Amino acid sequence: MSDTAASQSAAVRRSAVLSRRVRLLLAVLAIAALPLIFKDSYWRTNLTLCAINVLLALGLDFILGYAGQLNLGHSAFYGLGAYVSTLLIVKLGIPFWVAFIVAIAFSGLAGMFLSLFAVRLRGHYLAIASLGFAVITYQILLNWISLTQGPLGLYGIAPPPSLSIPGLPVIDFHNAAAFFYLVAAFTLLVYLLLDRLVRSPIGETLTAIREDEMSAASLGINGPAWKVFAFGVGAAVGGAAGCFYASFVGTLVPDAFFVTEAFSILAMVIVGGMGTLIGPVFGAVLLTLLPEVLRGIGDLRLVVYGATLTFVVLFIPGGLAQAARIVREKLGLGGPAS
Repeated sequence: MSDTAASQSAAVRRSAVLSRRVRLLLAVLAIAALPLIFKDSYWRTNLTLCAINVLLALGLDFILGYAGQLNLGHSAFYGLGAYVSTLLIVKLGIPFWVAFIVAIAFSGLAGMFLSLFAVRLRGHYLAIASLGFAVITYQILLNWISLTQGPLGLYGIAPPPSLSIPGLPVIDFHNAAAFFYLVAAFTLLVYLLLDRLVRSPIGETLTAIREDEMSAASLGINGPAWKVFAFGVGAAVGGAAGCFYASFVGTLVPDAFFVTEAFSILAMVIVGGMGTLIGPVFGAVLLTLLPEVLRGIGDLRLVVYGATLTFVVLFIPGGLAQAARIVREKLGLGGPAS
């Protein structure tokens, strides 16, 4: 009986691995095809913004959806990544990829710094503390004019340097399609790393803290340390999104990282489905493209946008991930996803 159970368990694992590999292949094909389908520069721009927003949503989902920490300061890490990388390149002449790594590390350390002070806070107390951190960061970016140029902004920010691969044409990231492929590839890599992380014992530990921190502590889990870890990883991912945003837009002003941006990122995670990884991906894509699709109806698009958010929160609290599970079960395509 035990041998039968073991063989069934192994078959289930092999099926799950095969399913994930098929989904990965489909994702790669979709990413490769999108710029070929949408050749207009306007839509290619929106595709890149989608990829950047997916990065932001993934970073926040790791903090909120898996560690259960209500972080309303994610816009701060987004802005820190953008400004640190840009200032290193513009003022110190540091190569882009070195500045990129330093900015990611700086954002991650900033997230860990915030969590060290807020690690014993929960719920709305943590939300207020993290929101205060976002406000402070915004005020620094706005008022430290000698460094950030404040409301005047930083201009002429170049995209990453061209990439030369022997035997292939030079990849110029001034090209919108090439830049999209770069951001999308990095986003896919982050997704795969986070997916591996949440399926490991680390993911189980964070989930235990999210569900019941006191019970997790009784099992010997160091809740504060793991919260610091979650904030560091999520903030680093947000910082990477900021680096790409700065080099993509070519202009930096503090208003791009105002606290309202944190609520937009939070909406992407909630609409997609917290604690699922794939949910925030679709949530970010939907909430990035929906305003553009509705632009033809003028200001009425804001009403439709708001009604969509309200409908999801009220009737599908698990977001798009929950809706997909329900549809899959109704069609008999498999049980609920993990």
